[in-house]
Amino acid sequence: MELGISTFGEVQPDGLPGKAVNARQRMKELLEEVKLADEVGLDVYAFGEHHRPDFVISAPEVILAAAAAVTKNIRLSSSVTVLSSADPVRVFQNFATVDLLSDGRAEIMAGRGSFIESFPLFGYDLSDYDALFTEKLDLLLKINQSETITWNGKFRAPIPGRGIYPRPIQESIPVWLAVGGTPASAVRAGRMNLPMALAILGGRADQFVPFVDLYRESAQKAGHDPSKLELAVSSQFYVADNSDQAADEFYPSYEILMNRVGRERGWEPLNRSKFEYNRNYGPLMVGNVEEVTEKILHQHELFGNTRFLAQLVTGYIPHAKVLRAIELFGTKVAPAVRKELGVTHL
Repeated sequence: MELGISTFGEVQPDGLPGKAVNARQRMKELLEEVKLADEVGLDVYAFGEHHRPDFVISAPEVILAAAAAVTKNIRLSSSVTVLSSADPVRVFQNFATVDLLSDGRAEIMAGRGSFIESFPLFGYDLSDYDALFTEKLDLLLKINQSETITWNGKFRAPIPGRGIYPRPIQESIPVWLAVGGTPASAVRAGRMNLPMALAILGGRADQFVPFVDLYRESAQKAGHDPSKLELAVSSQFYVADNSDQAADEFYPSYEILMNRVGRERGWEPLNRSKFEYNRNYGPLMVGNVEEVTEKILHQHELFGNTRFLAQLVTGYIPHAKVLRAIELFGTKVAPAVRKELGVTHL
């Protein structure tokens, strides 16, 4: 099983048209984080796309290209690329460029987006939410397999036998489908025989077992071998030298993030007791090395996933402590997980 990190690049908004000091510092920190993750032997690092003042990454491909220059082995992915509001031609070109810069380490994690700011920003109608993703995914996959494309659709100008360049050093760029628990998404991923990335941010992990089963059953019904499917599971994550320290350092940033999003979506306010319940019985992976290791292994027992992505929620956690969490993940948690699963890490 591969072990890695995903981040949305939380930032304290500068609130200015220029002189974005906080954003500049956060970008520097993100590159230090991915560089350390590579050095401690983690397998993948993923940067998520948002178009909000509280996240600094709106162009994952750009920071992935910068990450390619400061890393050697770690795979570099988006988490996610909001494909519904993007041009698949440009997405492919950008990721092919990252692939060339990284000597074949680029991946695309494509999703419809849990936040919708990009739709009005780029002039798309939310009533076309599903249709946009279906059409653009079809085009992206065709470009990924063929140098020259002839294509027609509803939401983009046709492509009359044009070449799409540059081409990647990999035979094709791995394209994962990012899903949040909608059954139709699991069916789509299985039917198309595509790797699926599942974010588990609430509820008990075992509640998602039927969803993963549906993914594999859909693949089998479509004539694919479900044993060859790749599955990534992502949960919010923070590890420290002891359990209480991890909880105390993580909770303030987590509370701010979840309540900010919760106000927009009508969720009940989060408090410390709910946080502790989610940490002990829910999907939150916040604790010491042993606790986090045990939870990762429990998820693997439930899902048979081939990848775990630790979603960092950094917020107001000092950068040095974030680096310590990455160090512990790579030097303590990852070796323990790999040993238990009999995974050989080169």
